[in-house]
Amino acid sequence: MWAYLCDVEQKRHISDWLPITKKELEHRGWEELDVVLISGDAYVDHPAFGTAVIGRILESMGLKIGIIPQPNWRDDLRDFKKFGKPRLFFGVTSGCMDTMVNHYTAGKRKRSTDAYTPGGEAGFRPDYSTVVYSQILKKLYPDVPILLGGIEASLRRVTHYDYWDDKLWPNILSKSGADMLVYGMGEMPLRELVRLMERGVPFSSIKTIPQTAVLISSDDPLPKNKTWEDLTLNSHEHCLKDRMAFAANFKFVEQESNRVHAKRILQKVGEDTLVVNPPYPPMTEDQIDTSFDLPYTRMPHPKYAKRGSIPAYEMIKFSINMHRGCFGGCSFCTISAHQGKFVASRSEESIMKEVDVVTKMPDFKGYISDIGGPSANMYKMKGKVQSICDRCVAPSCIHPVVCSNLDTSHKPLTKLYKKVDAHPEVKKAFVSSGIRYDLVVDDYNKQEDAGLDEYMDQLVSRHVCGRLKVAPEHTSDGTLKVMRKPSFKHFHSFKKKYDKANKKHGLEQPLIPYFISSHPGSTDEEMANLAAETKDLGFRLEQVQDFTPTPMTVATVIYYTGVHPYTLRPVYTAKSAKQKRNQHLFFFWYKRENSQQIRDKLTSIGREDLIEKLLKEKKKQQKRDVIKQRARHHRKKKR
Repeated sequence: MWAYLCDVEQKRHISDWLPITKKELEHRGWEELDVVLISGDAYVDHPAFGTAVIGRILESMGLKIGIIPQPNWRDDLRDFKKFGKPRLFFGVTSGCMDTMVNHYTAGKRKRSTDAYTPGGEAGFRPDYSTVVYSQILKKLYPDVPILLGGIEASLRRVTHYDYWDDKLWPNILSKSGADMLVYGMGEMPLRELVRLMERGVPFSSIKTIPQTAVLISSDDPLPKNKTWEDLTLNSHEHCLKDRMAFAANFKFVEQESNRVHAKRILQKVGEDTLVVNPPYPPMTEDQIDTSFDLPYTRMPHPKYAKRGSIPAYEMIKFSINMHRGCFGGCSFCTISAHQGKFVASRSEESIMKEVDVVTKMPDFKGYISDIGGPSANMYKMKGKVQSICDRCVAPSCIHPVVCSNLDTSHKPLTKLYKKVDAHPEVKKAFVSSGIRYDLVVDDYNKQEDAGLDEYMDQLVSRHVCGRLKVAPEHTSDGTLKVMRKPSFKHFHSFKKKYDKANKKHGLEQPLIPYFISSHPGSTDEEMANLAAETKDLGFRLEQVQDFTPTPMTVATVIYYTGVHPYTLRPVYTAKSAKQKRNQHLFFFWYKRENSQQIRDKLTSIGREDLIEKLLKEKKKQQKRDVIKQRARHHRKKKR
């Protein structure tokens, strides 16, 4: 029963996965584990899943690791007890997403599915799972240290606004009772923590590892590190009384999170002081390669075989991540808050090694679903002069303009695409993760000899899976400025370039733009203009993301406080359900049931001119769409 048959040509043994059951420990002859990892996700042994990465890193250090995925928190807690006390510590994570984003829509409606659970079933993790798991472990094993990690812990490491509870929460260490928090990508601090503990240093004495946070009594002296400067935030209690104090905090938190040489952050909360140590420098090529080159099976644990597929895994099973980090700094996005703004890129050798592994997977049909990253076209991009980057505090390297010190050449990426494309077992390698379209047009990315035309040609001719998704997010320059996104005129430039490349290769690959409604800064009039402008471009928008306030973003601070944290000036935000509905309405001008509401709304804001644009030509547009669809169908049949 210990052999898991994946395919007639490939057998895997249960011991190829990290153990998740007591029986698997017994099979290995283990009586005690060094570290037990608790995760809100099902266990998928793939480098896109953080628990697998951390587990494999600890294993590579010679430790015995067990994983308790999606433990039952509502019964007699037998899942939490099955491995007993680990020798070193418990590691706790919510998984790949913040639990509340996973559980609820932007309108706070409960989702009926969970992409990180077998069969997509909901209900296998609690709300605020990191806090719930930690509190349970503290009751069961009060003397065992608990280390928090993952995006939920990372983004809640200081006082933050919780949209679902609609109030300010203290740091997650205070809420959970855990002993230490690792923020960002955890490989480097985790290795150092284990190294110190294996030398006999007690967990309770370890307080100065970079990229970690701990709570100490306000009466105790601060942990000593002569090379760090300290920056003290407004206390949690002050933030509760004064929203401006909370807003003022954010600027410092964001800047220090994205500096090469950052300050240590201190914040008082009750009788304690939160100590957030500066981050490690960006990972080197060798360091990031090491994480991706570990012996992953790239498959879910066999225990889930009868429960159905894991949707999130099915999306990425044949994908390859080339780098981490994003220097876009978009005000609604959490990537830079978690992974940092400095891009850490893998070597070509490591990526091609993974391509080889993917092509040997039993059900691989020749198609790599995605070769990309947080922003797919930032591979190998970094500062030309490192000393300039070392002094920089800007949260974005490409807003309001592209930094002159940033190397934005697409040549290394194009070269890599061609190399993957030439692999004998790869029919197509698609780029499905979003690209920064502004970096591909000459009127925004003005670096000479950046290879933009060659990149666009390669992308369009070989790596688009039917249609290309990009995210202009809005058309209003005012709102785009709040978003830290470029002017919509650059999208026009990109569309022309994209259409030209498609025509050159005789292809019809629609461009699918993504937009956000109800984002701070966006008014009803601007949403109406957005609808009219996108209609003029021939787009009939099908999916629109309503803004969701998530911890540790500029946009969330604006949503809660009403002011921009960098200027402390007021910014309009649609907050009520009615205000959000009004903004969302304009995207769907082509739906008959919306016509009267749109007409009434445009009349009330004095924009009757847009009634003509949006509604009068609706029937003509629908007729043209039908004709185009029939023509496309006829051409396909002919081919």
